[in-house]
Amino acid sequence: MRYLKYIWNVKVAGALFLKYQRFKSERRRVPARWRTDILAPPLKISARTKELISKHYLEGRYASGVKPVAWVTSGGPVEILQALGFYVLYPENHGALCGTRRVAVELSEEAENYGFSRDICSYARTDIGAMLSGKTPVGRLPKPDLLLACTNICQTVLFWYRVLARHFKIPLILIDTPFVYDDAPEHAIQYVKKQLEESIPVAERVARKSLKYKKLKEVVRLSKEASELWLEIMYRGRAKPAPISVFDQFIHMAPIVEMRGKPETVDFYALMLKEVDDRIKRGIGAVKREKKRLLWDNLPIWYKLRFLAEFLGERGISVVASTYTMAWGELAPLIDPEKPLESMAKTYIYPILNRGTGYKLEKMREMVDEFDLDGAILHSDRSCKPYSIGQVDQRNRLIQEYGIPALLLEADHNDPRAFADEQVKARLESFVEMLET
Repeated sequence: MRYLKYIWNVKVAGALFLKYQRFKSERRRVPARWRTDILAPPLKISARTKELISKHYLEGRYASGVKPVAWVTSGGPVEILQALGFYVLYPENHGALCGTRRVAVELSEEAENYGFSRDICSYARTDIGAMLSGKTPVGRLPKPDLLLACTNICQTVLFWYRVLARHFKIPLILIDTPFVYDDAPEHAIQYVKKQLEESIPVAERVARKSLKYKKLKEVVRLSKEASELWLEIMYRGRAKPAPISVFDQFIHMAPIVEMRGKPETVDFYALMLKEVDDRIKRGIGAVKREKKRLLWDNLPIWYKLRFLAEFLGERGISVVASTYTMAWGELAPLIDPEKPLESMAKTYIYPILNRGTGYKLEKMREMVDEFDLDGAILHSDRSCKPYSIGQVDQRNRLIQEYGIPALLLEADHNDPRAFADEQVKARLESFVEMLET
């Protein structure tokens, strides 16, 4: 009965309804609230993005009892789970969605009232609050059968996922990635590979099936293709005017984070690249009168994307590149479908958050040159300490050693209680004036 319900609600009725919704959205005029005087119309692919994400969460509502469910950190090696047929949910992506829907504070307070400190990651508080209360803007989240946490993004996920494991009383796979300062030594890569190998029997027991390496290779190939397409889309920001801004990138990055290894993700980014190339050909810029181009460092401020896009766009500022969105594509060359475990070990040890602050500084400097940027905004994220550590020194060195104007903007990626509107406006206004002098 559960299987029939899953097929009807997800594959038949749900899929048809979402396709109809996309059809209507693609033919709808630009929303009245959209600032067409300063910003290009939304990408046409936006309707397909909404359909893809909605379908993913719809599947989650009916997945329990039909297929194994895993909750995974955003930097986790998802390909093994995809190859075993898991429905995979990323709590960070769900947290970001809660941020854009303006329910993150309510959910965070659920966790805080239970005793979790406001000083911990707002993604963690949002999702723990959702877990404790059962509240979510996507209707219902599926109970996980397995948890997978990888420490390549931060140590918070280790404690966060231990809380989840105790609550749900389910297995937790932990992939520990040694920190990389220069190049990862071979023994570190072998250490990660061994953990990946040891995770397979655990995942197989939960899935009640054996991993087929032919299937794993296919999933890794699709991950590589999607990552390469995403990287190409990021590189299109080098065009003048830039066809998309980082605010577009933040919205359209969900599939590369949450749906790697799926053919529909490859198809989606192939269509997106085609549309972006068409914008370049027609001279359409994300900001209609692009005068200055900036870099964004750190996570988005999810609940203020529109405000920031309009505030900067009104002043001719296009934020065209981001260390955060680039991170989901820059490691694509390391992925080798013929050596899935070896290449996964190397790929998942090298994310920007698992490397030294000097590497990030050099990466920002390179991106300023590569995208011909006029400055940088470093989002000092109150609750993402691994990404924010060293930013004061990085800002100072960008200014003093490289002559790159840089602003340190204090906020929080998911908790609007840490965002001061007037203070942010004043600091952005001063920074823009400095860029123009």
